[in-house]
Amino acid sequence: MFAGKTVIVTGASGGIGRVLARAYAEKGASVLLTDLPGTEGERLAREWTDEGHRAVFHPADLNLPEAAPAIAEAAASAFGRLDIVVNNAGFGIWKSPLELAVEEWDRVLNVNLRGTFLLSREAAKVMKRQGSGGAIVNISSTRRLQSEPNSEAYAASKGGIASLTHALALSLGPDGIRVNAISPGWIETGDYAALRPQDHDQHPAGRVGRPDDIVRACFYLTDPANDFVTGINLTVDGGMTRKMIYEP
Repeated sequence: MFAGKTVIVTGASGGIGRVLARAYAEKGASVLLTDLPGTEGERLAREWTDEGHRAVFHPADLNLPEAAPAIAEAAASAFGRLDIVVNNAGFGIWKSPLELAVEEWDRVLNVNLRGTFLLSREAAKVMKRQGSGGAIVNISSTRRLQSEPNSEAYAASKGGIASLTHALALSLGPDGIRVNAISPGWIETGDYAALRPQDHDQHPAGRVGRPDDIVRACFYLTDPANDFVTGINLTVDGGMTRKMIYEP
């Protein structure tokens, strides 16, 4: 499905990003992994290359605006083209809004939201230059719809990503570039076996999510055959955002 395609995955060193990058590589894509310097991305790319996959690591800090054009050009330089971007990088600072520093707010928004915009823009320039279209997937969150206390910066960034997605879909559509979002719910990236029965039971689907659930959603949204799908936000949460909850 993705043989001959070049894919960028941000936040590729851990959690969902690592599984996404590996999954595209196993489907025959050339994958540029990017994450902060000093993370495991370089080791992962080296291991996957030794296994026969095409993967390179490009260290970058999306808090810096110059990181985005460097990432896009690194992928095009390494593999000769760019077809798919998964804007997965993101983090949160869980702190009372009465205590959250402006610098902390800015870093969350810079990495999560501005970084998504800038890399989408720079990747679209490369895709337009190629003249063959492309696909961008932005990882939002169900926290765009519902929150826990002390998550203001993260919630704002994920809500912004959802809105950015449909705006970009309209702007980039004439160039054949599709832009969609995924809003994961609880996706367990640690010890899945350690989850409690009540963790699974609270989900209408009967279980907590796994990274592979996000992989399959990404595959759907970036499959060239699905060129009629753009501007959507695909919620992958086991039904939790559709569940009414009342206090006893």
